[in-house]
Amino acid sequence: MASPPDTSKTIKLERYNSYLRRVNSTKLLNASSKILFRATLLIALALIFYFTINYPPLSDNPHHVHAHHNFLSTALYGSRSGGAAWEKQVRHSSTPRRPNGMSILVTGAAGFIGAHCSLALKKRGDGVLGLDNFNDYYDPSLKRARQALLLRHQVFIVEGDLNDGPLLTKLFDVVPFTHILHLAAQAGVRYAMQNPQSYVSSNIAGFVNLLEVAKAVNPQPAIVWASSSSVYGLNTENPFSELHRTDQPASLYAATKKAGEEFAHTYNHIYGLSLTGLRFFTVYGPWGRPDMAYFFFTKDILQGKTIDVYQTQDEKEVARDFTYIDDVVKGCVGALDTAEKSTGSGGKKRGPAQLRVYNLGNTSPVPVGKLVSILESLLNTKAKKHVIKMPRNGDVPYTHANVSLALRDFGYKPTTDLAAGLRKFVKWYVNYYGIESKIKKASRISNEHPEESD
Repeated sequence: MASPPDTSKTIKLERYNSYLRRVNSTKLLNASSKILFRATLLIALALIFYFTINYPPLSDNPHHVHAHHNFLSTALYGSRSGGAAWEKQVRHSSTPRRPNGMSILVTGAAGFIGAHCSLALKKRGDGVLGLDNFNDYYDPSLKRARQALLLRHQVFIVEGDLNDGPLLTKLFDVVPFTHILHLAAQAGVRYAMQNPQSYVSSNIAGFVNLLEVAKAVNPQPAIVWASSSSVYGLNTENPFSELHRTDQPASLYAATKKAGEEFAHTYNHIYGLSLTGLRFFTVYGPWGRPDMAYFFFTKDILQGKTIDVYQTQDEKEVARDFTYIDDVVKGCVGALDTAEKSTGSGGKKRGPAQLRVYNLGNTSPVPVGKLVSILESLLNTKAKKHVIKMPRNGDVPYTHANVSLALRDFGYKPTTDLAAGLRKFVKWYVNYYGIESKIKKASRISNEHPEESD
């Protein structure tokens, strides 16, 4: 009988091959795990970078209302603001260059009025640090251009939000500001009907957060802040005086500004903060806001588009007390120069503190129709006008400022009429946007450089 075949070698070979397959499978699994881990890590880092760049914590962005404290902001706080280099920039920008100069925190520094005031204060030797969230209520590229202009004059703008309490506290830890010029706000009367929460977040919550930080620091700064002529609301007495009623706001925007005045009174009364409110009347000029009528009228006239010219419900002309930016800057600086020191210490009031409110206007209301006529002349282009009734959106038909109080207290006296101011605006506009054609007598327009009118 034949002996059975010897299968031991075959079995050993199969076991060896099985072993090799397990070893290779394990190596492949380990390699795959490492690749997967690295890929996941890279994706996570890319996502963090993406959201940091594209979605910074902007709680008064009109399209994205955030909570008071953003987790991503907290996680990246050290890289966004903080550290020796950042603090050096903040201190350098805030240090006065003249004897007895002020150290001023300007909120909304990349905004229209904020940029002009920051530049004027820096040029005379005060220390100026800006704060702005660069929201997209209008084209942020214009705000970035203002930021670049200020940086050329050594004014540093911290990118941050009024509702970011830790950031505000950090700024006061680094710099003992003598003054705050608070100009940051959600602007615009009509947009308030579309996004009321953005106005509450910025104009009320943001202001209160700033007051909370200011009351607790030592020494407390004096605060000059932007109210609005809109607070006069349904008032029919003319010209508007600081003694007139302001408890009948006609728009949500006006209501938030009136609320700000009440909060200012409360923090002055309880904590001894020195507070000065400024009621601006339709400010215009170079580097202005694209949502303002004079600005988009200029754009639409040059592009041959029809513009809406409003009439009141009883078919009267709408008129505004148009105030040129240089005059408003002088008013803001005058208010800062005459602001008395706050009297509180460590959040406790030590004595009565200064509380003021002033109109800053031009004292010469001009019908919107005349504004259009001046622009037609400057642009050498006939406007296509569509005359319609003013919508019932909270806007008021007429404004006229009585500025006698500001004249008495810090010599405020506007000197620029609408034609002269619009000439300077058009000169800036055609330079900024690179428009060469259709401008009448361009060589006769003032040769003043845009920066000089800041």
